[in-house]
Amino acid sequence: MMKTRISLNRFLILASIFFLPAACSPQTAPTPFRPPTQPPSTAIPILATTTPIPSFVTIVPTETVTPTTEGPCTNNLTFLSDITIEDNTTVTPNSTIDKQWLVQNSGTCDWDSTYRLKWIGGDPMSAAQEQPLFPARAGTQATIRILFTAPAIEGTYESAWQAFGPDGIAFGDPIYVMVVVTP
Repeated sequence: MMKTRISLNRFLILASIFFLPAACSPQTAPTPFRPPTQPPSTAIPILATTTPIPSFVTIVPTETVTPTTEGPCTNNLTFLSDITIEDNTTVTPNSTIDKQWLVQNSGTCDWDSTYRLKWIGGDPMSAAQEQPLFPARAGTQATIRILFTAPAIEGTYESAWQAFGPDGIAFGDPIYVMVVVTP
């Protein structure tokens, strides 16, 4: 009995050493819980029904449909980068120049066969002065390609081109090629 009493006393002393300071020390204020905020929902609430819910779900992929806006669409072309023939590339006289630009159809109209690319300045370097604009859906990237022939006389040559819509109105960034012809 005496041994049990000493063990109990020892336990109480040890317990007061460990637990008393925690109980007597000042308590820090708890961080308040703030649930994450969500944007306002435009979903229609679903009311409870008596229809049983199936125990399995079949996911059927569907095509994402971009909502159309009322009224006419807008044309725009954004130059992204030169794919071939950086500015001031040296070429030989009468050589073929395969120039390609990466652009974005940054408007809301899809480009079709009624869209054109037209020469607007510099030297056309034997390319047709009006060319079809590569068809591209709104929001997508496209590569524009024109085959030029380097002039026979040495020098620096530039050719500038602009996109035109079916209404004949120019739009977007002009695109350029600049080469240095040397023998």
